[in-house]
Amino acid sequence: MMKYTKYLVAGLIACIFSFCAVRAQERKSLVDSPARKLQLAEFAIANLYVDKVDEGKMVEEAIIKMLEQLDPHSVYSDAEEVKKMNEPLQGNFEGIGIQFNMAEDTLFVIQPVSGGPSEKVGILAGDRIVMVDDTIIAGVKMSTEDIMRRLKGPKGSEVNLKIVRRGVGELLPFTVKRDKIPVYSLDASYLLKDRIGYIRINRFGATTHEEFKKALAELKKLGMKDLVLDLQGNGGGYLNAAIDLANEFLEKQELIVYTEGRRNPRSEFFAKGTGDFRDGRLIVLVDEFSASASEIVTGAVQDWDRGVVVGRRTFGKGLVQRPIDLPDGSMIRLTVARYYTPAGRCIQKPYESIEKYNEDLIDRYNRGEMLSADSIHFPDSLKFKTHKLERTVYGGGGIMPDYFVPIDTTLYTKYHRQLRDKGVLMKVHFRQIDAHRDEWLSKYKKFDDFHKKFEVSPDMLRQLVATGKEMGVEYNEEEYQKALPLLKLQMKALIARDLWDMNEYYHVINDANESIRKALELLEQPDFEGLLKKKQ
Repeated sequence: MMKYTKYLVAGLIACIFSFCAVRAQERKSLVDSPARKLQLAEFAIANLYVDKVDEGKMVEEAIIKMLEQLDPHSVYSDAEEVKKMNEPLQGNFEGIGIQFNMAEDTLFVIQPVSGGPSEKVGILAGDRIVMVDDTIIAGVKMSTEDIMRRLKGPKGSEVNLKIVRRGVGELLPFTVKRDKIPVYSLDASYLLKDRIGYIRINRFGATTHEEFKKALAELKKLGMKDLVLDLQGNGGGYLNAAIDLANEFLEKQELIVYTEGRRNPRSEFFAKGTGDFRDGRLIVLVDEFSASASEIVTGAVQDWDRGVVVGRRTFGKGLVQRPIDLPDGSMIRLTVARYYTPAGRCIQKPYESIEKYNEDLIDRYNRGEMLSADSIHFPDSLKFKTHKLERTVYGGGGIMPDYFVPIDTTLYTKYHRQLRDKGVLMKVHFRQIDAHRDEWLSKYKKFDDFHKKFEVSPDMLRQLVATGKEMGVEYNEEEYQKALPLLKLQMKALIARDLWDMNEYYHVINDANESIRKALELLEQPDFEGLLKKKQ
């Protein structure tokens, strides 16, 4: 027994020494770790530096610098930025419920949100808000952000407004009780032609899928059989919203997207087969500003040969960010994986350096990629095959459309750009809508009448040119004549927006959208199903 006890004690002593050695090694590893080094440096600066330092700001700058070494989408946001960033995606914010624009240093109400707090107290389109509580906001060069901060506030709180209304001699006082204001991600839905529906989505937010299903059902009631889904300029949003939308088009167990990273094993997302548009003919419109969630939907549609993609190569943002909340309400969005299409294409474009990454769209334009598909070259190593027709598609960043549509440069001139950038177009528009709103609403009872019959008058165009001169835009007859069709269309679209809503704005402005024209041309072909086979 003594013999066994001796061995047991010896074993215990060996274990203790081994455990102590491991703990010592762990302590040494912890002391020598880069994190400990950073912590000691911050402690030394905060406590020993000759002058007092802003410790919080110093730590923020260190975090920002670290993230800059990684990729373009791993970023730090302070507490206020986090709040602002989440509002457009969460589907609502708390405020007074108006669409507005700044015109001549005055807040001009485009439309009160239907059923919102401003509409309930009688604020009208065309009103000018000149005072918020005790603060004058008109003619004082106040930033839009500052004005928004005064108008927003907790649900149930009140804000006192003073308003100038055309035809009323004195300031009108209104007390508005703030409430939850919906933020919609669907810009427009209407019939392009008999049987052909159109839906435009500007972001992928919390309510996107619900909005899409509602719009789809309404279009089906109008006889829609085919759909043009417009994701041009859509910069992305929630992954779940993209998955839900892709599910509307795909069959059960068809892969929508998968993610994979160094510390994140492959995670796959499949269609449930419960979608409401699994049979109709589908065209997806994209451009160089379609990114992230837009590319997930587009890639899934293309890889399963479910529809035709029209436009220009998408942005190429396929990095999965994990939000890491910090104690003070700030947040790090850290890239932990990449998105891959069902065929295995990596959506993310290369990012050798931040500078080169940020200049990518300019480089594409300079290479001629925006004007000709022949300027786009993919190496054989980036070839992939679609699942059903085994067509060749390419990876390496972004989704290349099946049918390329170049940027239309025929109507854009320096003169037009200056009128737009200096705010001339909007200034003349606000004057016109202010002066003629009641007249136009009386004359055009329905939008269809306005769309068919309204013409921008010569007097409106003369005002545009004259106001441009007043604001320092030198008149150029040749460039004016070249841009004239676009100027008239934009003025008409803005009037439609202010008399009705964004849906009508896009109904007008899309008359000049070359990608929509191409989509209609393809849908009018008798052998639409053969279009994809021709692209093999």
